[in-house]
Amino acid sequence: MTPFETPEIQHIDPNCIFCKIVSGELPSRRIYEDDRAVAFLDIAAWHRGHSLVVPKRHATDVITGSGSLIEIAPAVEAVARLLKQRLAADGINLLLSAGNAAGQEVFHTHMHVVPRYADEPGLRLLINPGAAPDGELESVYRQIQAGA
Repeated sequence: MTPFETPEIQHIDPNCIFCKIVSGELPSRRIYEDDRAVAFLDIAAWHRGHSLVVPKRHATDVITGSGSLIEIAPAVEAVARLLKQRLAADGINLLLSAGNAAGQEVFHTHMHVVPRYADEPGLRLLINPGAAPDGELESVYRQIQAGA
C-alpha cells in the first residue's frame, strides 16, 4: 500500500472462528501472512502440511465476498510454493468451497492448500477425514519454520 492509499476498513465478524484466528484471539500455527491474507495449518489436516489461506477481512465466500479470491491469490501461490519446498511435497491440491451445498463448513472465504505425496496420489485420496495425529501439527510447523 502506498502512503496515498487509504486502507480498507477491515470487516470482522466477532462470531467467526477464522476472524478470531486472524485477530490472534484464537491460537494457530501461522505459516504465512501478508497485508490481505493469513495462512495457517489446518487442525483437521487431510494430508501432512494441509493449510488454509483466508482473507484478513471477513468475507462469507467467493460468491458474496466481493474480491476475496483476488485478495488471497498471491498468498495461495506463496503458500503452495512454501509447502512444496519445505515439506518436499510431490504436488499440491487447491480446494475452495462456496456455500453449504458445496461443503463449506466455515463461512469465511478460505482456500485449502493441500500438499500431496507420491504414496497417496490423485483426487480420490484428497480428503482424509479426522484430526491430525498427536504431535503432527507441531512437527510440520517446525519443519516449515526451519527453512525461514
